[in-house]
Amino acid sequence: MRKIYLASRSRARRKLMKILGLKFKAWPSRIMEKREEKGLSYAALVKSNALNKARDIAKRIKSGIVVAADTITVQDKKIYGKPRDLKAARAMLKKLTRKPQWVYTGIAVVDKDKNKSLVSYEKTKVYMDKLSDKEIAGYFRRVSPIDKAGSFDIQGKGALFVRRIEGCFYNVVGLPIRKLYYMLKELNVKIFSFFLCLCVLVSLCPFLSGCSTEYNVVTGKEELYFYSTDKEVQIGQAIAKEIESQYKPVDDPLVQKRVQDIGKKVAAVSDRKEVDYRFKALEDDEINAFALPGGFVYVNKGLLEKVSDDDELACVLGHEVGHIVARHSIKKLQAIMGYTLVRVLTAVATRSSEAVTAADLAFTEIILGYSREDELLADQLGSRYAKRAGYNPRSMISFLQRLEDINKRKPPTPRSYFKTHPYVPDRIREVKQELGERIDFTDYINIEQKKDAY
Repeated sequence: MRKIYLASRSRARRKLMKILGLKFKAWPSRIMEKREEKGLSYAALVKSNALNKARDIAKRIKSGIVVAADTITVQDKKIYGKPRDLKAARAMLKKLTRKPQWVYTGIAVVDKDKNKSLVSYEKTKVYMDKLSDKEIAGYFRRVSPIDKAGSFDIQGKGALFVRRIEGCFYNVVGLPIRKLYYMLKELNVKIFSFFLCLCVLVSLCPFLSGCSTEYNVVTGKEELYFYSTDKEVQIGQAIAKEIESQYKPVDDPLVQKRVQDIGKKVAAVSDRKEVDYRFKALEDDEINAFALPGGFVYVNKGLLEKVSDDDELACVLGHEVGHIVARHSIKKLQAIMGYTLVRVLTAVATRSSEAVTAADLAFTEIILGYSREDELLADQLGSRYAKRAGYNPRSMISFLQRLEDINKRKPPTPRSYFKTHPYVPDRIREVKQELGERIDFTDYINIEQKKDAY
């Protein structure tokens, strides 16, 4: 394989190159990025910057391939790059959180041996929640904004105030890897696909149990797993440690006991019993609950305040248990972030900075949501397990209807229960089908308000 050079000092871009399974050398370009040029569109500007960076490195090598990128954020016809200092970063982020913004990334690949250059770009629209000065200061205490276009990291803690995006997620990180993959493919660069890269890692790492194909009873499919149940639990433990370092558990033993007792009853009748399920309430006002690989289930105080009784809570916890039974989170992570997961496993006991970063990234992927099909299956399983545990499964419908009413009155926040879930009428129809109830015409009409296409 020919030598590949990345003309960037960006850590995020280096991580994304590794996700592609590429062996490369990072060699930052000396080219100064232009932030405006008369007559150039935003797309043309980032493509020009990326190409100039790639050519700069290409001049200094005898052979090989150079990859370069340039990212800008645009709002109200103003271009934002990396902030010059914390004061500028604070002002920049405050402006960007007020209105939607476009993120443009230009990408250039120069093949020195063939004397050939390819240039392209990607753009993504980003919607963020308004942040107060206090919230921005708290974010900057944890994350340095100086090396980030727009002063935030969507792949880390910045994801918590990104309401939604339209377009390529990795473009916002700084390198649209799908676009890069096809550009390298056009140059006949041999790239290990993501899955092949993972299989190689699995074969080389003695702490992994190896790839295996198993029949998943709830999906009804033969599915490929790169991690055994034990390793899945280790991954969940690593992410859970980071979550519990950031979010305080509810300081009321009765609340914790309620969540644990109901959760254990639901888990006991689920279709996956080889994991030890753990349930915990977090001191957070957002209406949300989420599950991690290996049996970890968290529910926010904000959601607990919205359930009317134990039946509704059982259905919510059953939904999260359903994700674990179907292995939705581990399948999503092994498909998107395999390299990072290996780092989590190797550093889980050390609490190294790499482990913390990996846990942050993995949690971000889970919080960004599952597919529509995954969510609907979890609704089915949630009502099914609640019924098996002796709770009223129709409470899933009453809870969804209440959340629909809340959603109409109040826009969802970054970690909202609505952020990535299907429309409520679709979910109710799925639950009715699971319970064998009659489906009428109104169940097929999506009547949820699309305030901002959440």
